[in-house]
Amino acid sequence: MNIRFAGMALLAALSVSAGTARADDIPSPCTALKHIVAARQDGFGALTPADGRGVSEPYGSDPRCSAGRGSYQCEWTPHQDAGTATDALEGVAADIASCLPDATHDVNSPSRQHFYLGERGNRTQITATTIGAGRVRLTVSGN
Repeated sequence: MNIRFAGMALLAALSVSAGTARADDIPSPCTALKHIVAARQDGFGALTPADGRGVSEPYGSDPRCSAGRGSYQCEWTPHQDAGTATDALEGVAADIASCLPDATHDVNSPSRQHFYLGERGNRTQITATTIGAGRVRLTVSGN
């Protein structure tokens, strides 16, 4: 009985020390979206490719993100369990709508979702699109 208990305690200690993933370790889509949108004020220059992972990880495992002149963009292939690119696109749109309640959702189609924040002339544009049948792209930009 004591050997069994000691073995269980050892396994528990090893799993904690090995850095097991916890729910709070997974990047949050809301945290990532808010961070990217807030970076618009500085021209997205302070963002890294890793900053977009929280948006894509619920839907895909190979995000390629980059900051460009006045925009931040991520592309990924949806996980098999996330369904098609259209399914993943709908999931991203739902995340945007729930995480950014002040955003106006003005385009809702199977291949394109568009939101904006702010007044005309100083808006942050958020566009999610499918790229062919197998990829999703998220672009956040200013105008």
